[in-house]
Amino acid sequence: MKKYDVIVVGAGTAGCLAAKTAAEAGLDVGFVDRKPKEKIGEKICGDAVGKHHFDTLGLKYPSGDELRSRIEGIKVYSPNMEAVYQIEGKMLYGFIVNRLLFGQRLLRLAVDAGAELLDSTQVLEPILEDNAVTGVLVRDIKRENKSRLRSKVVVDASGFLAILRRKLPQEIGVDTEVSNEDVEACYREIRQLDGNAANPDFCEIYLDQNTAPQGYYWIFPEGETRINVGLGVRMAEDFPRPKPQLYSKVLSKPLFEGSTLITGGAWYVPTRRPLDCMTGNGIVMVGDSACQVNPIHGGGMGPSMLGGMFAGETIAEALEKEDVTREGLWQYNVRYMQSYGAKQAGLDVFRLFLIQGVDDEELDYGMKHRLITEDDFLKASRGENVRLNITEATRRLSRGLGKLSMLRRLRNAARLMREIKTLYKNYPDSPKGFVEWKKGTHELISMAKRLLARKQ
Repeated sequence: MKKYDVIVVGAGTAGCLAAKTAAEAGLDVGFVDRKPKEKIGEKICGDAVGKHHFDTLGLKYPSGDELRSRIEGIKVYSPNMEAVYQIEGKMLYGFIVNRLLFGQRLLRLAVDAGAELLDSTQVLEPILEDNAVTGVLVRDIKRENKSRLRSKVVVDASGFLAILRRKLPQEIGVDTEVSNEDVEACYREIRQLDGNAANPDFCEIYLDQNTAPQGYYWIFPEGETRINVGLGVRMAEDFPRPKPQLYSKVLSKPLFEGSTLITGGAWYVPTRRPLDCMTGNGIVMVGDSACQVNPIHGGGMGPSMLGGMFAGETIAEALEKEDVTREGLWQYNVRYMQSYGAKQAGLDVFRLFLIQGVDDEELDYGMKHRLITEDDFLKASRGENVRLNITEATRRLSRGLGKLSMLRRLRNAARLMREIKTLYKNYPDSPKGFVEWKKGTHELISMAKRLLARKQ
């Protein structure tokens, strides 16, 4: 039976950073993934990651074959396509990467730091003893034999499937399930164009409830003649399948005439704030398993890498203190929530406004007449507060006669975004204050769903 200080389950962006950081701290790290080594990094993904994440993590920028294109910003289109916002800024500059080559680079960093990779290995379930996770049961895919791996701490970096989190007992203190209403079903293709991309320096996002109900579709450039195009829909009741929607509503556009399919596939993305608690006795959740994504568009490479780094640092400190209980690992929650988690919480409220607070007709009007502005989108995307002072509110009011209820919902959204970010900035320093904090957070989210919903 193999024993480690840390076992990291999943070699995605979050898992690689957790394994790298823990190994650099001198810990004995076992690194498990069901894919063969050469396939690690392949994933159905938007392939976009912000430059600021590389700066924060101290990683070299993508280059060579790993870099598909550099992105200057985002263009957001109204449902009727009559209004387009070009949103640029430091936090929106980034890269489209070759997902496999980028994943392979992160894998090498983890292995070079000392993590032992166990590829082609499927994790079946956590090993539980005395209300703590003490390892994992695995199956060698090639040999088809099962074995137990023991560790002091386990990191669930298994993505949306959350293989370990979903099998934890309630006593561990982690929410094991995520509501379908907080999940986007997505389908994406990489296509070779017959001509050049229309906007090779910008990621394009289209808000259109008829095409992507309670979601959006995207067109991201991967160089001059290659496109990452996809569509996500909220998994609410009777949601349409995203692939037929993409083919009938998006790939029928003139841009894709004569284009050829390179690769395609479907996946699921959590689009909400992070889990309220991401630690239990002997276990930590990172990446999609912890809902560490941008709630607006589901982008998760940047925040998941940040979560992996925080997890590795906290685990090293906990092992030095010989305390891997929920409380001993708690600082991971604090670090993540008070930094990136606060931004994601604010974006979660803005998401509720976009999917519940405006319909296509209101959004067309609001963008055309600047009731919702580029600055609103920019501030929201950066996690900053959207503020409507008296002068600005009056100016928008004069343009928005007949749309007063939408302006009222936008004002409520701006207020609730500030309030929930304050809650996350004051995340409790220990589990003792967690129940009260969680209650306050859920009450605020419930209020947002009520105040931001359109009246039927």
